[in-house]
Amino acid sequence: MSEAYRVAGIDVHKSMLAVVVTDVSGGGEFHFQRRKFGTVDSELKMLSQWLAELGVREAVMESTAQYWKPVWRQLEGQCALHLAQAQSNRAPRGRKRDFQDAERLVRRHVAGELILSFVPDAEQRLWRTITRTKYQLTRDRVRLQNQLESLLEDARLKLDTCVSDLLGVSSRRILQAIAKGEGDPAVLAALAEETLRATPEQLADALHAARTMSPLHRQILQLFLDRLDLIERQLQTLHRQIAKALHQHQQAVLRLAAVPGFGVDSAQQVIAEVGPTAATFSSSQQLASWVGVCPGREESAEVSKSNRSPKGNRAMRRVLSQVANAAVKSKGSIFQLHYRRLVTRLGHNKAIWAIAHRLCKLAWTILHRGIDYIEYGAERSLQALQRRTAKQLRELRGLGYQIIPPTKNEQLA
Repeated sequence: MSEAYRVAGIDVHKSMLAVVVTDVSGGGEFHFQRRKFGTVDSELKMLSQWLAELGVREAVMESTAQYWKPVWRQLEGQCALHLAQAQSNRAPRGRKRDFQDAERLVRRHVAGELILSFVPDAEQRLWRTITRTKYQLTRDRVRLQNQLESLLEDARLKLDTCVSDLLGVSSRRILQAIAKGEGDPAVLAALAEETLRATPEQLADALHAARTMSPLHRQILQLFLDRLDLIERQLQTLHRQIAKALHQHQQAVLRLAAVPGFGVDSAQQVIAEVGPTAATFSSSQQLASWVGVCPGREESAEVSKSNRSPKGNRAMRRVLSQVANAAVKSKGSIFQLHYRRLVTRLGHNKAIWAIAHRLCKLAWTILHRGIDYIEYGAERSLQALQRRTAKQLRELRGLGYQIIPPTKNEQLA
């Protein structure tokens, strides 16, 4: 008689868990044990103890919002865990039950029909939390800047027409003075830095409405500025935390940051998502497929319906898109040359996505192999020109033309 190999299926909800356990070693029909648990800490400990008593080797659960995370943390290290995408465990309409969903998870997992998600280790999950929180705060800062600009327009202050950065040093100093009650345009204009392009007269004219600005506008402006200071302090705190967390992998961050378009911040985000060596992914193609930055395939009756890229890791897709847009602006880089060849045929968006695909594979190579990036853009461009010239000469000779090399005087002319 073969040794029992028990697998658990967990249907995750916000306040309850439907758990089933069965022995899958014998084959044939599965006989499930069913039990419900809550999601508070004491209930999760009871779940862990029950699974240990039954000798469960594997547990599979659905990726339901964020509710799977406490269950995963409780069972991590106790048995092999699998996180299934909810769509791959979808039930027919009208035939959905909690325990049936858990049983379906086990059946489809044993049959290899589930689409499983990549869940990194606990340390890397903390890195992700820091970088994603930092990104959300950056979005809040941009949103607050837009709200601040709308408030100034409502108060008839045209400061943003005289400065390039509404949250720069000069602008912040002027806005603080306005929020504290200053209304003299000349005094406000004198607070600007001397390097500001706008003249004091232009600034005074743009701030003329500060004389009649209502107290309510000033109070809201002060609220915006206080909130802005808070966001910036929080961003600095997170910046220090991620630098400390990735201190052991500093060389990987620096190697990736040296790639055109990348920087320390984007390199930290990539490492937080895929790991310092991208060891989970056996090849650069597998990483590109997981990210969803490669061409997709939708075929029916041998007819390709679409080559649209599949869905993937949202954080990586966003970072690679930003990096690609920066890389094509790096003068003399291979990415700029590649972009110029593609943009006339594909358009900007598709060309940028092709560059993102290239950058994704390059990031895997740098992290996985631990090598440095070397730029060959200008040299590659010269080599391509020489190869193209040689090819054209061969074609002309093949057509019967006689090619006479130019003399030195002709070359100088």
